[in-house]
Amino acid sequence: MNYVNLGKTGVKVSQLCFGTMSFGAEADEEMSGRMFQRCREAGINFFDCADAYGKGTAETILGRLLDDCRDEIVLTTKVHGPMSKDVNAGGLSRRHIVSAVEASLKRLKTDRIDIYFAHKFDAHTDMEQILYAFEDLVRAGKVIYTAVSNWAAYQIATALGISRKERIAEFQCIQPMYNLAKRQAEVELLPLAQAENMAVTPYSPLGGGLLTGKYGVGQKPDQGRLVDVGFYSKRYSLEQYYQTADRFVAHARERGVSPATLSVAWVMSHPAITAPIIGARNLDQLEASLAATGLDMTPEWRKEITDLSPAPPPATDRLEETLD
Repeated sequence: MNYVNLGKTGVKVSQLCFGTMSFGAEADEEMSGRMFQRCREAGINFFDCADAYGKGTAETILGRLLDDCRDEIVLTTKVHGPMSKDVNAGGLSRRHIVSAVEASLKRLKTDRIDIYFAHKFDAHTDMEQILYAFEDLVRAGKVIYTAVSNWAAYQIATALGISRKERIAEFQCIQPMYNLAKRQAEVELLPLAQAENMAVTPYSPLGGGLLTGKYGVGQKPDQGRLVDVGFYSKRYSLEQYYQTADRFVAHARERGVSPATLSVAWVMSHPAITAPIIGARNLDQLEASLAATGLDMTPEWRKEITDLSPAPPPATDRLEETLD
């Protein structure tokens, strides 16, 4: 396992981050523990969580697993998702952030969160209020670095401007969706991160299973996230995604590589990426993603794979300027 800089923080993290969304859901506590230990054996020191995963269940399981190695782990969690039916038990109000961080700290059995993410954008809360709430957590030592997931580039840039003007904690990391079928992050998010030297820990490198060989045009398994989970089936509802999957899986098989391994390796190879977030329901799925660290993804091979999917339009939509 190689270790890379987390943006400009000076912190070193493994080139893969393990996401714990399956903890207490698709993976019971025993399997969660086995996957955690396998990740540690592989050299992973970077674990991603969120309070919304199982309404705190994933944090609780992860907290127990961290008991004897907390200081060796770079730990993330997130705030935004509704934690109960109460109308104020979600979002990014100062009130909810203050309450949510205390609950996460308790479940994770730790005194600080290394990277605390705003899980989604909150259009109903003043951005300065969000940023000052995070600043207070940093000053209190409960959060080391702040970050954002699922924000647009203009929203992140606006936040950076406010933070610099007010001289308060800036976001150090972004967590967008990124895989061969979903390449929108290439247009503005990844260039912004490179320009600002922000860490990038993209999620869903396998496209929710789309790029593993289980899906294609006219091909779906009996069960899986894209079949069983409504928002996943909507996220990957366009025919072009399945066409991309067919081309990609055929390419992987020609090269004699697991499609899951190659999917993760392709995401890792983008120069803006710090560490893709890999997830799994069992050890077999985990091994396929871990194997990505052993692939030599040359620039030529990356381009060959990239050309298997439609490129998103440039930020200015002046397509003619991108053509040779």
